Amino acid sequence: MKTKKALITGITGQDGSYLTELLLSKGYEVHGIIRRASTFNTKRIDHVYVDPHTPDAHLFLHYGDLSDAEQISNILYNIRPDEVYHLGAQSHVRVSFDCPEYTGNVTALGTARILEAITRSGNGARFYQASSSEMFGGAKPPQNENTAFHPKSPYAAAKLYAYWMTVNYREGYKLFACNGILFNHESPRRGETFVTRKITRAIAQILAKKQEHLYLGNLEARRDWGYAPEYVECMWKILQQNAAEDYVIGTGETHSVQEFVDEAFSYASLSQDDHLKMDPRYFRPNEVDALVADSSKAKKKLGWDPKVKFRDLVRIMVDSDMREAGLEPIGKGDEYVKKKFPKKWWAVD
Repeated sequence: MKTKKALITGITGQDGSYLTELLLSKGYEVHGIIRRASTFNTKRIDHVYVDPHTPDAHLFLHYGDLSDAEQISNILYNIRPDEVYHLGAQSHVRVSFDCPEYTGNVTALGTARILEAITRSGNGARFYQASSSEMFGGAKPPQNENTAFHPKSPYAAAKLYAYWMTVNYREGYKLFACNGILFNHESPRRGETFVTRKITRAIAQILAKKQEHLYLGNLEARRDWGYAPEYVECMWKILQQNAAEDYVIGTGETHSVQEFVDEAFSYASLSQDDHLKMDPRYFRPNEVDALVADSSKAKKKLGWDPKVKFRDLVRIMVDSDMREAGLEPIGKGDEYVKKKFPKKWWAVD
């Protein structure tokens, strides 16, 4: 039986690392695109990387940049993957207001470059586009595949361009090209500047006496937060379907940033009054008030049934950051993962 090949952009990010583990567990040969830099940025995948010159190697990394069409085309021509998972982007919403042109070049046009390279290669690779709930922006919740988009940031606008390019290449060139419109999904591997990880990491640093205050912006924003390892399974399932379609993926629950803070501080037995401060630098020029997914289609067609809900997600992340800070974790988050997913392909970080 032929070994399937997958190409992942954004392989060193949260989702890329979990997806890599999943595909390796299924026997794939996995290729990832990374940017050439003066420092290593492969921490999230180092534990599954094997010397590519050995017989045990199933993960291969290639230097490339989403702003360089020639590099992208060469990589696709040389690898000839069966599946392409496009997760790479300038993915921080607040940062996109500060560098809108760069965000558009990488997040929007980067997708067009990959779609064009797949089309010209002619090898029939299936394509997954990591779309975002931020595209809904000001749309009234709950949001599903039929909800009108109303982006409220350069990031969301760039993702919307990428979404419609995916649809256009599916309809115009008959590519098996799909959008996964994923609502917020978190884990111990979330980037440290994203609000959930910023909260849980600050708590660990406060407990370790290495930090005194946590600075945040809008506490009233409401999001649908899930557990990233479960979401990457949906990415894979989307590309295994008989027909190329778009799917909304989320838990169907919404919680405010304040609720996340409340849950995390309470779990760690810390007082918000002593450590939480507001900073206007972290407010967005345009705010998205509430996002909550209606994933009825994914439930019916993909069997989507998320196990990790809000409270346990917070605990998982606090425990992990406590361990990273050299502290003994409280343990309830770790216990939850071990009990609920004893044989899953991901481990407690």
